[in-house]
Amino acid sequence: MSKVSRRVFVGKNVVLDCGHPRPATIIVDIRTGKITDVEGDVCQRHDFPGIDDADWIDAGDSFILPGIGTAIMGGFWTGTRAAASGGVTTVVDMPLNSIPPTTTVENLSEKRKAAQGQCWTDVTFWGGVIPGNQAITHPSHLKPLVDAGVRGFKCFLIESGVDEFPCVSEADLRTAMDELKASQESQSTSTVLCFHAELDKTGCCGSSIEADSTLYTTFLSSRPQQLEIDAITLITTLHQQYPSLRLHIVHLSAALALPLIRAAKASGLPLTVETCFHYLCLSAEHIPDGRPDFKCCPPVREESNREALWEALLDGTIDCVVSDHSPCVAALKKMEDGDIMSAWGGISTLGLGLSLLWMEGRKRGVEIGKIVEWVCVKTALHAGLADRKGQLKVGYDADLVIWDPEAEIRVTKTSLNFKNKLTPYEGFILKGKVEKTFLRGALAYDGASGFDSLKPSGRLL
Repeated sequence: MSKVSRRVFVGKNVVLDCGHPRPATIIVDIRTGKITDVEGDVCQRHDFPGIDDADWIDAGDSFILPGIGTAIMGGFWTGTRAAASGGVTTVVDMPLNSIPPTTTVENLSEKRKAAQGQCWTDVTFWGGVIPGNQAITHPSHLKPLVDAGVRGFKCFLIESGVDEFPCVSEADLRTAMDELKASQESQSTSTVLCFHAELDKTGCCGSSIEADSTLYTTFLSSRPQQLEIDAITLITTLHQQYPSLRLHIVHLSAALALPLIRAAKASGLPLTVETCFHYLCLSAEHIPDGRPDFKCCPPVREESNREALWEALLDGTIDCVVSDHSPCVAALKKMEDGDIMSAWGGISTLGLGLSLLWMEGRKRGVEIGKIVEWVCVKTALHAGLADRKGQLKVGYDADLVIWDPEAEIRVTKTSLNFKNKLTPYEGFILKGKVEKTFLRGALAYDGASGFDSLKPSGRLL
């Protein structure tokens, strides 16, 4: 390899194979952006006399981690900048993020055009399953979306809050699953169907309640755990009839649904589950009234529920942790009125997740290698990118994060890189700071200078 095509990363605390941090040297071909070698010790500068100083990256005592993967909503420019500032190098765009939704190939093409040249991380896409875009008596959009490159599909079993993305019925699901099964069998094309797992069987969710709409308890009582239990009961029942399909439950909140998930996994069904940073770091008892910035669906629940989610994450029932970043403009959050019931549901977390999980995980004896498994390895596997993303291995993309685990950061509006700077974490003091993010070996974010003198280099996968 030519001397000018190598970039060398050395550090005393490199996380390889989700293990304990250890000394290592990572060599990158900057022409391809791939890792070409991983040495099990810290090489010295004189071992590489031909490379420029700019291509010698010494992390010192800071950790070197693989780039993180997560799903987001938000504009491509600001959303991916915020992601990169938090060590995220690959984002999966949600299908109801912006108009039009990713429910047809034509709509996907529009999104891809809008994303060109706007991405500071790599970006791939979920497709959407809505009533009418599966095959019954008309051409389907699902198989064409798979052929066009979506990594999987998301659907809602309860209204999404976006008119262009309505929820699906059991009949819609059966039609979609029939088609995905046929596509998988005919072309060996593997995909995944993801569920927002709340099901309102009584039709009373979110209905007018004679209670103060600024109270968090009012909102919490409107989205009980039974909604998630009913949804996951339907999902696992259908899964028994389509056991070859990969199904995934997004942003699990209800601990009472865990026995259903454990039973499905024990039976051998290819079911995976994620939860979110806010369900692991926040609890209902500590959410102030009149603060719609804490609202998300399903909701943040009680402290005992949070502890049960941690237990499920630690024992492998829950597979991965994501941000489910869901921003909105201030007017939709109803911050002035404090009206939680009518506010947009979604918590903005991009750029903060690694520090949040590290801070909470350390209280439970969780080491950084386990966190890497949850936010890097398992998220890459879920998105069908495990052959190139999520680990520091030869042949993989050189997506790296240099991270100081002991640095403290205070969350302020100026510290946030996403567009609509509303987050319940404002004022929090977090542990752990991203010093630099590299995408395919090239600097994508610098904790000292931000994005100054940098250009977006993200690719559409």
